[in-house]
Parts: sequence; structure tokens; C-alpha cells
Amino acid sequence: MTEPSPLLADIKRLIKTSGPLPVWRYMQLCLAHPEHGYYISRDPLGREGDFITSPEVSQMFGELLGLWAASVWRSMGSPALLRLIELGPGRGTMMADALRALRVLPPMYQALSVHLVEINPVLREKQQATLSGGKPIQWHTSLDEVPPGPAIIFANEYFDVLPVHQMVRRDDGWHERVVDLDAHGELVFGTTPQPVPRFDALLPPLVRAAPVGAIFEWRPDGEIMKIATRIRDNGGAALIIDYGHLRSDAGDTFQAIIGHSFADPLKFPGQADVTAHVDFQALARAAEDVGARVHGPVTQGEFLQRLGIDARAVSLMSKAAPEVSENISTALKRLTEGGRGGMGSMFKVVAVSDPNLTELVGLSDQEKPGGIKAP
Repeated sequence: MTEPSPLLADIKRLIKTSGPLPVWRYMQLCLAHPEHGYYISRDPLGREGDFITSPEVSQMFGELLGLWAASVWRSMGSPALLRLIELGPGRGTMMADALRALRVLPPMYQALSVHLVEINPVLREKQQATLSGGKPIQWHTSLDEVPPGPAIIFANEYFDVLPVHQMVRRDDGWHERVVDLDAHGELVFGTTPQPVPRFDALLPPLVRAAPVGAIFEWRPDGEIMKIATRIRDNGGAALIIDYGHLRSDAGDTFQAIIGHSFADPLKFPGQADVTAHVDFQALARAAEDVGARVHGPVTQGEFLQRLGIDARAVSLMSKAAPEVSENISTALKRLTEGGRGGMGSMFKVVAVSDPNLTELVGLSDQEKPGGIKAP
């Protein structure tokens, strides 16, 4: 990356006139600035972009999520209208694969009303091209715009880009972490002069004994509470897949990615994907607080294996040429295994449902790898 970031000058001016920016505000500007925001004006996906999501790795991912949705629909009593919603649908790849899998289930396929929540006009065009010729699609800029009714919601790599607050422990308490200017006019991290009053009382147990210098990240509960409240009131389930940690704890996960490599998050505002890990314990707690039921979390690898991804891979490889078969095998490992380049253990899966759905396939503690049974 050699071209100067057009957003950098705006951020420096803003800091000079209004003071240091909290990390959450800096992240918000980087991703959603109306002119220079990373997610406003580009397609960040694929080998030519900055990162690859699970749906782009293999068709198996979206197909299995489609069959998972079919199982949930049956558990809901097979309603005659079901809103299938995806938050941040990328190029539409996952939805296309899910809908293709659901074509073999005509009663459910006919019941579907498909909704995509997307703010990026470039990606909307890609989604229209990917999903043309199938079910009619409705686009929205927020979940609030989707009409009421029973729903299944997909949120794959959605929460990690929601702005995150960072707090730093000092001798006198917890201070909010900010982005400021150093003596040379360059962006640097700092903290507010005064601690946040009584912030200790809000901390999860694991963080209360954190040492001086520790960083604690938190996101407001508004988005997950909005999703959980909708599901509680209208029926259905939301499936959330993202990278993150199972327990609320201290740690700095704020990061930037350019061209599939990590970068300094302060270097290229608006030109890099800036994210922070998802706190799944906090998500679950917020959903339960509004009366929804939480299932999981489990690792992505475990979830996909319970749904039968191994058998699906074998089926695809049996009909493929040797080089294609090798690609399928590589994709299977990437989706389910840990280690360098693997997504199976870093990514977690949790579902939020209305209280009447007591078990959801793939997320029960007693399940073993096998295969999902379609209705």
C-alpha cells in the first residue's frame, strides 16, 4: 500500500479540532465513513481483496447452513412464511449456496422471503448478479427495515466489524483508549486523562484482577439485543459465526488486514479492514437478558462436522476431477481444522432462538459428527 489514505487527513483534522478519538469512533470512521469508509466503496473479498470468508472457501459452507435453516424451519412448525435474512452478505455467495440446497425442499423454498442487509453499493451489485434468476431478493440498510414475521437470520463475520471500545488499566482505574497525534503529527494510541468512574463494577470476573497496562474490549449490546428481541417476538433463530473468544477476558485484538496480511491499524485508515475479536460470552449474556434462548457456542469445525461436512466433501470428490477433488479436500481442512490458515477452531458458532426452540441441530452438547436430516 503506497497511496496515501484520503481518510487520514480528515481524521488528523478532526483530532486537531475536537481532540483524541475513542478507538470505537476511529474504527467507525475507518469502516463506515460516508465517502472514504472501507465498507462503503469497495469489494474487500476474495484473492484480489483483503480477506476470504468461509462461503468463499467452499460451496459446502452455504449448503450446510441452508440445510440447518431447513431443520430450524421444521422445528418452528413449518410456517407458511419465513423471512431468511443475512446481515452483511458479502458477494451473496453464502445465500446463493443456501438457496440452492433448499431447492430440494419445495415447501420451505416456497415459504421463503429473502432479505439482505447491506450498506455497500458495490457489494449490492455483486449480490444482485450472484442471486439473479432465483428467489426475489429485498435489500435493506438495517435489520429494522425488514418486515416482521418468523425469521432465520445469518450473521457470518458480522459482529467483528462492529466498533469496539477499548479500556486500559492504570494505577488509578480504567481509562478509555483513544487515537491521538504525536509530536510529529502521526496517529498514536493514548488514553483519556481521567478514569471512567466505577468502571470496575461493570467488569466480568476474569478481568477484575487484570494488571496495570491490561486492555479490555467491549461492544455495546444494542445489535445482539435487537436481533434477539426480534427472534423472541417473531419466532425463529439467528446463527452467528465469527472469530473470537468464548470467555470475557482482557486482551488487545484490534487489528487491520490488507492483502491477506496483518498491518498497523493506524497506518491506512479507510484502506484496511479493521476488526476486533467477538466476545461470545458477552453476546450470549445480552441475548439471554432479553429473554431469548442461546445455543452453543461451539467451534466452527465442530459445528460443520456435526452437520455432515465430511460426508458432503466425500460426495463432491467422488464426482470431481483429481485437481478439483484436491481443492475440495483443502477447503474442508481450512473450514474445519485449526492451526495456521485454519478457520475451524478460531471461528465460533452460536445461535439465538425464541424460547420454544429447546434444541438446534449442530449446537447440542450431546451431538456427534454425522449429518443433518432435512425435513
